[in-house]
Amino acid sequence: MNQTIFIADLHLSEHSPELTELFLRQLHHWQNTADALYILGDLFDAWVGDDDHSPFNDHIAAELKAFAQHKPVYFIPGNRDFLLGQDFARRSGLTLLPEQHLVTLYGRPYLLTHGDELCTADLPYMQFRAQSRQPQWQAAILAKPLAERRLLAQQIRQMSERGKAENGKSAVSDVTEEAVSALMSQHPDADLIHGHTHRPATHRHTLPGGQNFTRFVLQDWYGKEGGYLVVSPEGVSTQYLALD
Repeated sequence: MNQTIFIADLHLSEHSPELTELFLRQLHHWQNTADALYILGDLFDAWVGDDDHSPFNDHIAAELKAFAQHKPVYFIPGNRDFLLGQDFARRSGLTLLPEQHLVTLYGRPYLLTHGDELCTADLPYMQFRAQSRQPQWQAAILAKPLAERRLLAQQIRQMSERGKAENGKSAVSDVTEEAVSALMSQHPDADLIHGHTHRPATHRHTLPGGQNFTRFVLQDWYGKEGGYLVVSPEGVSTQYLALD
């Protein structure tokens, strides 16, 4: 069966053994059933640099490398792992893609992105995003000792969890219609696939010129559960996952 798999927002870490088990189980399955795997950001809960050769990171790299020897794996950075670079890509067999990537699958064009750049109502995050994507800022962070970067990532995770507990899924953490329309006006024949918002759904949109497109939001993974999107010659479908 011809099919291409899309996942995002797994937030894997050494502290999520059940999610890791679920992902690796599926990875082994997809090796025999998928044409390709696209990871649209936040594979890791945090990424502090390609020089972080923790046993966990090296294990994930080895598993991805084994998969990539049979089927291609493509990666778009997310807001948690935007520092992932060419060194990790080489040792894990990933092909790094730009933050927005247009691909044609089975005769149909799709625009791929992590999705955080579309959350334009979240002004503090958009300011941080603009700063953190600057090469000078990234170089300064990566120049810090690894232990300091790991501590910083831990503090950011704790702040994020407190924010989720206090605010839940507030409106500002979702994409805006204006940002989606502005992006897709540049690709009027394509559908959009993204993650980031942790709001899995299928949305129908109409551009100002009258063109229609579909926006597919990928499932986030949490606890023992996850999900993925399948694109095939027959169309697009979603699949739910859970550990037994």
